[in-house]
Amino acid sequence: MKIFLRNIHLYLSLAAGLIIAVVCFTGAVLVFEKELEQSLHPERYFVAHAAPQRLTPEQLVAAVQAVAPPKSKVTGLKIYADPLRTAEVSLAGGPGKEGGKEGGKGQRGDQARAGGENARAEGKGEPGGKGEKGGKGGKGGGEGGRGPTYFVNPYTGAVVGPYNYRDTFFYTMMALHRGMVGGPVGKWIVGTSTLLFLVIILTGLVLWIPATGKVLKQRLKVKWDASWKRLNHDLHIVLGFYSALFLFVFAFTGLAWSFEWFNNGIFAVTSSDPKGPEAPKSTLAVGGKLGYSQAFNVARQQVPDALSYAVSLPKDSTEAVRVMTTSANAAYEGATDELYLDQYSGQVLGQLRFNDRNLGQRVRRTFKPVHTGAIYGTPSKIVALITCILGVTFPVTGTIMWLNRLKKERKKQGKKAVAAAAA
Repeated sequence: MKIFLRNIHLYLSLAAGLIIAVVCFTGAVLVFEKELEQSLHPERYFVAHAAPQRLTPEQLVAAVQAVAPPKSKVTGLKIYADPLRTAEVSLAGGPGKEGGKEGGKGQRGDQARAGGENARAEGKGEPGGKGEKGGKGGKGGGEGGRGPTYFVNPYTGAVVGPYNYRDTFFYTMMALHRGMVGGPVGKWIVGTSTLLFLVIILTGLVLWIPATGKVLKQRLKVKWDASWKRLNHDLHIVLGFYSALFLFVFAFTGLAWSFEWFNNGIFAVTSSDPKGPEAPKSTLAVGGKLGYSQAFNVARQQVPDALSYAVSLPKDSTEAVRVMTTSANAAYEGATDELYLDQYSGQVLGQLRFNDRNLGQRVRRTFKPVHTGAIYGTPSKIVALITCILGVTFPVTGTIMWLNRLKKERKKQGKKAVAAAAA
């Protein structure tokens, strides 16, 4: 049986090893994407000093409109409670496809940034998504499709931007990570390789099981002073065992970005409706409409302790103004709540808290923080980084083990041939 499993483990590894190594490498790069971006470009995300008085949301939007291309349209505004954070204004309709087709359809502007991929991944079930486009990531903002963002000093109105995610190094890494560089075929290859990786991990664990207590000790500790062959063997076997559970979890959750059937399965298993409740509608009225300042002020009254407020104005005469908020006690960054306001009167029409979403939506939204290691903050990110780095090494150490075994078998066969000839 072990010979059969060893062959399965070997040939699947040879078939998918290169893809697995690339996915693990790019995953390691992306683990601390947010922290690296903020460290490399602090002028985008932070101000040097806080002032007593902030500009109004309308003034922040006006500051961006003054420097943005004429045909650009503001789709969202995000304001942080942190006094040293800049405000973020998302646009659609600017130059390039990020500002036009890519940025405007699926999840509107700032909702895509505020909800991140957790919201986009649920596709048709997420408020702000439009049909399949919000989930599959074509024109709907999934897979990095989003409009340009401008960062505004909330005290002076100074603008930094535009920032287009598709123009960044991290977008390239994300595209490689998901196989998007190869289009639908590339995504299918990465997804299939991920499925094979799950089988590789499971067969590896079975092969790891020692026959004796003495072997168990050997498989729990790397012998650093051994020969290079033994060291290579230990790096593959021992470190593979310690990282297997984490690799399995990361690979399993990664399937959600490769296969729609996997996402559908989540809602089927949890007996949940992917669409969730319908957003309330505004009561059509004659008169003025709610602006960013009014919407922000109402939201701040309703949710005074939120870490951030992402305001999206409606696209038609019946939609509600949506304000996505991140609670201070949220389980993770993507566990956001939504507030719905009448676009004419400013009346609160309803609120959808994260915990009020159905089980399937809550489970699906945990996939990204689990997959990226962000679920428990920096400690879990460090675990994810180390695991991904180890994941890069296993195809290499495994291939070396296979080549050493082939070389050893050739020597045995040579000796047998010599012995047969001498006889």
